[in-house]
Amino acid sequence: MNTKFDFDTVDQGIVYVKPVSVADLPEDVKLQAGDLDTLFAVHNAEGEQLALVANQKLAFHLARENDMTPVTVH
Repeated sequence: MNTKFDFDTVDQGIVYVKPVSVADLPEDVKLQAGDLDTLFAVHNAEGEQLALVANQKLAFHLARENDMTPVTVH
């Protein structure tokens, strides 16, 4: 339990997928979202948004196609 862990060895290919309410997005993005209420954002470990896509399945596919491991954020 008190063992030191080197976090630099953690796989940097992990990306985080989370739902984003279209209502919380800038106006130009809202227009592009059409009739969708929710989009899915893909973020790297530093929190930088890498992509914004229409659904969770697409977000996971995009990550895997780019050799990244997607995980869901609640």
